[in-house]
Amino acid sequence: MIRTFCREHGMAETTFGRRAVNDGKFVGRVRDGARVRPHTLKKVEAFMATSATRLHKPFIIGSDKEIDTDATQATMDNGRDNVKEEISHFRFFDNRQKYLLFVNTCSEKTVVAKRVGMEMSQLQPHPPAVRIFDAGAGDGTVLTHVLRDMHWRFPTMPFYVATKEVSLEDVRLTLQKMPDRFFEHPAMVMIITNMYYAEAPWFTPRSSAAAGAMIWREVALAGSTAHEFEVQIEEQNEFLSKNWGAHASEKTGNPLYDRPAVLVLYREDYRFLLDDVIPRRGAQRADYDLVIASQPYRLRTSNEFKASKVLVPLARSLAPGGRLLGIHSYGNDPGMEIIQRVWGADENPFKTSRQQLLATVKSELGRSARNFKFNAYSDKRSIFRYVMHTLPTEINPSIGTSTLFAAWNAAIYVAQIEEQRLSEALADPTYLQATQDVLEKHNGLWFNDESFVISRARN
Repeated sequence: MIRTFCREHGMAETTFGRRAVNDGKFVGRVRDGARVRPHTLKKVEAFMATSATRLHKPFIIGSDKEIDTDATQATMDNGRDNVKEEISHFRFFDNRQKYLLFVNTCSEKTVVAKRVGMEMSQLQPHPPAVRIFDAGAGDGTVLTHVLRDMHWRFPTMPFYVATKEVSLEDVRLTLQKMPDRFFEHPAMVMIITNMYYAEAPWFTPRSSAAAGAMIWREVALAGSTAHEFEVQIEEQNEFLSKNWGAHASEKTGNPLYDRPAVLVLYREDYRFLLDDVIPRRGAQRADYDLVIASQPYRLRTSNEFKASKVLVPLARSLAPGGRLLGIHSYGNDPGMEIIQRVWGADENPFKTSRQQLLATVKSELGRSARNFKFNAYSDKRSIFRYVMHTLPTEINPSIGTSTLFAAWNAAIYVAQIEEQRLSEALADPTYLQATQDVLEKHNGLWFNDESFVISRARN
């Protein structure tokens, strides 16, 4: 919003900051995820409205003033949890084309699943089931790998598999991968919801209005073959299309659910065995052995925001002995070299370390933090690498256009570059030369993620 105003009125960002709030560094701090107080926001709005009138250039103050996070109840919140932050209204992870190209050209999903496997060996599940929660299913690739690993480790135990995903397209992609999982591990209950982080582990909306509007659908899959399960799962597409709706927030453009929804799947021939595992509507139970939180927040938001709205609710959903694995991008890799060649050495979305984030989570938990352990681990264990897939012959002085664009897309996706800044960079073709130089320098492209674990003490 501010950047658009400055460009349309030929005003430097430092000038904007000085004139609007008497702070020349204001815009830079906002870009880096700084919190903006309501009275400051009013000053900014007033300055923009007044300046637009004075300069005879119409400028509509956008609807991107504040961020409605995935944990915010929007109009159904009844006034609770109205903590918001001003960042760019554009949610990079919701750009479908960039997301799918990244997923299909990079190995992050499979490498993340292997990192989850390291935590799986630490689990000591208790009856009646091994209980996991995936805090963002995406296209279901990580979850599918994890379920294969779980079956190998716990071949005879019932599984309670819960996941959150607001994107209808991703829900469909995830469900498409499940028929084989129901065939190999028949004693499994899968629950998928579109609720917010503070609601999803319990499948319980926080506001009475949302609770009254909630859709709950239970499907018992008949038959014994993956094909039969596939047919019945595909039949849920109509239900999903009608009830998995989302709308853009008027304030931020972020997706919010129209109605909270829950879809429960299990095999009919295992209903008796799974009677104590199948969730009941209104039963507020969230005692997970494992919570997977891979890239659940925007990098540039503050630690306080990441902790209070994402990690703290997820930590509270752990069972005694349960483990929350958090994963986010780390930087210090060739992908970041591409970004800094285009936007300068000061460009760095990786502002805070896992140690700082865990310290904030501990502070947000308050006295209950005594029940948890916060494991940042050493860099050797915490930081891991994934690569962009290329053929050995693709990295040479005449790198193909498709490889260059795939590498560029991966770099801007990981760095979460906003659409407006990206459009400005694309006007200068040197971004492709920068990408090619980095690919040739490193004979490929890779990225670093870092991980941490929050575990609840055993009784």
